[in-house]
Amino acid sequence: MLQIPRPALRTGGLSLLLLIFILLPAPGGDAGTLISPAAGAHRVLEAAVDPPAGSVRGTVTDPDGARVPHARVVLASALSVVATTEADTEGQFRFSPVAPGRYDLRVMAEGFRADPIDVAVAPGQEARVPVSLHVSAVTESVVVSAAQVEVPLARAADSITVLSARDLLAAQVETVADAMRSVPGLTVARNGGRGSVTSLFPRGGESDFTLVLVDGIKANAFGGGYDFSALSAGDVERIEVVRGPESALFGAEAIGAVVQVITKHGGSPRLEGAIEGGSFGTSRVTAGTWGSRGAWSWGVSGERVASTGFTGVAPATGERVSNDDFLSTHGSFSAGWRAANGADLRATGHITSSDRGFPGPFGSNPIGAYTQVDRLSRGVTGTRQVGGRWTQPFAPGGRRVRQTISANDLDLTSDFTSVYGLSASASSRAGVRSQTDVDLSTALAVSAGAEVQRERATSTFITAESVGPVPIRRWVAGSFAEARYQPVMPLTLTAGVRAERIERDRLSRNLDPYSPRPTFDTDVRTFVNPRISAAFLFAGSRGGTLGWTRVHAAAGTGIRAPDALEIAFTDNPGLKPERSRSVEAGVDQAAASERLVVSATVFFNRYDDLIVAVGPALADASRYRTDNISNASSIGVELAGALRTAWGLGARLSYTYLGTEILAVDRLGERAPTPFQVGDPLLRRPRHSASLDLTFTRRGLTAFARVGGRARSLDVEPSYGTYGGLFYNPGFTVVDAGASWRVASFVEVIGRIGNVFDRRYEETFGFPTLGRNATVGVRIAAGR
Repeated sequence: MLQIPRPALRTGGLSLLLLIFILLPAPGGDAGTLISPAAGAHRVLEAAVDPPAGSVRGTVTDPDGARVPHARVVLASALSVVATTEADTEGQFRFSPVAPGRYDLRVMAEGFRADPIDVAVAPGQEARVPVSLHVSAVTESVVVSAAQVEVPLARAADSITVLSARDLLAAQVETVADAMRSVPGLTVARNGGRGSVTSLFPRGGESDFTLVLVDGIKANAFGGGYDFSALSAGDVERIEVVRGPESALFGAEAIGAVVQVITKHGGSPRLEGAIEGGSFGTSRVTAGTWGSRGAWSWGVSGERVASTGFTGVAPATGERVSNDDFLSTHGSFSAGWRAANGADLRATGHITSSDRGFPGPFGSNPIGAYTQVDRLSRGVTGTRQVGGRWTQPFAPGGRRVRQTISANDLDLTSDFTSVYGLSASASSRAGVRSQTDVDLSTALAVSAGAEVQRERATSTFITAESVGPVPIRRWVAGSFAEARYQPVMPLTLTAGVRAERIERDRLSRNLDPYSPRPTFDTDVRTFVNPRISAAFLFAGSRGGTLGWTRVHAAAGTGIRAPDALEIAFTDNPGLKPERSRSVEAGVDQAAASERLVVSATVFFNRYDDLIVAVGPALADASRYRTDNISNASSIGVELAGALRTAWGLGARLSYTYLGTEILAVDRLGERAPTPFQVGDPLLRRPRHSASLDLTFTRRGLTAFARVGGRARSLDVEPSYGTYGGLFYNPGFTVVDAGASWRVASFVEVIGRIGNVFDRRYEETFGFPTLGRNATVGVRIAAGR
């Protein structure tokens, strides 16, 4: 049972005060006039009588005038999304009821875009809106990761990339990590073949600097770590990637980036499935159904992936490799109910299990430390998460208001068996959140609320003498507020702040050897993280050579709270979260009637209070075993381009220049943590990386090709880590390609080749990736 501490209850006052404020009469009364309680109540009730609602109806057509079925249609105020719906098989849509006022209407259809349409809804009237699409390199989307509310992608001021289900299907992407390889600013490092540990480094940050959300639920382990190896793309509706710290929105763990995975739910009833098989004994089976009926909506899916892995000769020893096999199963569900007045109830759940062998670093072996293939070590992991959300919109006094309450629960388990025996670890998190959103005027909206989380972690390695295993517990209570301001139509300003109160049990260093239970001290700290962003759109003529130009900038801070091992193995009572500070600015330019869009973003990150082991070399900097004394920085340029032609060719290009630097530790001038020198680059962060994704769609054929590569990067000796020395991992270029052919209305034959030219390379030094591999299969989709 989740027990909310007294300090956490006080943080809920923001949401309560905001609700009280919005129930007051709308602006326009006599300022400074004293009224009796009875008269005040009368005025509140009078103001709360809403005018009759209207509706919006329309039809979506393509450039040739043909109706477009199943397009997603978005109705937005100047500051947030009000409602979304899906066009029927005839391209027709309807919003009802809609509060009187002015709105933007936008359409999401892959490969197409419509100019935003200004819609005026009068009381009790229906507005009719014809929507004509044009070919565009950028598809409109609704994003939930760039602000406290849903906003159209075109209005998001952050550096954000959205990958749709169509993008993933066209490129036959298996995992979310594979999709991340095309996103500028991110480095993906996988320790070998399918199912091996996969890390993500955002803009030079550490591998635990990315907050991962699945349907709005935090999926990270205690302290921010996340293994992307088993995060399937099979049931994904879209992936949102926000680069830069977002702790002002999401609190701790959002120190470097946010990856939000939105799974399929609702829409026209449909059934999908696929069966695949290929090289390295790989098989993959997926199935799912999603849809809506009346007020109810649902989603159910499942997946099983298996592979024998690499069984060739180990470059390091000349032995035959075994124990590289992988098995993963994944299931998810969602259920929703939406009332006529807009009230929405949603429940989601995900469960994943994986079993993988660990043959060790049988590739590069610079000091000969790897002597034989490990045929015993195996890891078994499990993830279970459930969540629920209730949203209630209402409009007292003419103000549009929405109240959201959500709760979630997460359990992560990991068992690792080796020659040394079994080691087990686990993380759990339960949380509740309340948020109130208010449109104070047509130009200003605010959100405020509170969130409480209880975290717990255990490990075989976290024990105390005479008392055995010791759990690490932490309470996090966050209060947040955000304002969104649009003084003129092209300009959007967003400012947010979150105060995070972190309370954790600290194992007492003065244990009573005769006590049957461990004793704890309490460590309480409060951290405040702000963020501000702005975007300005210079509108152009869609028919001209140059289209619109959009400039954007953002600045903010982030934190990552210590993980369980960092807390357990320190004698430092003042160990703090790691911190980041970031600034960025960019420009997006559309050309050729929006068929070409290019963008450029520059950023600078400063990472402070990084936790490191002190050791003899740094003894003059701290008297503790571990401390927040290390620092680093990164500076970079992200370039991206997207092209879409009327005859079916699409292209997406990304390039990242990343300069990282290890800075001097606090109080020691020009000294860095051993074995680094001041000025060394950070591990596994290549200076240059790029990717080119090509797709071609014509009638029933969809073909794709991807070229990706990066420069060399600094890494550690594969067996002994930093104790074995530092080495440069060579750069590489790899090509993947594939195609699908629709042989019937609901049947596709699919095939792809990974590593077409059979390149030998290692994303993580010492762990070879798979050579050339092929996969073929059949995909079935009925109902759409």
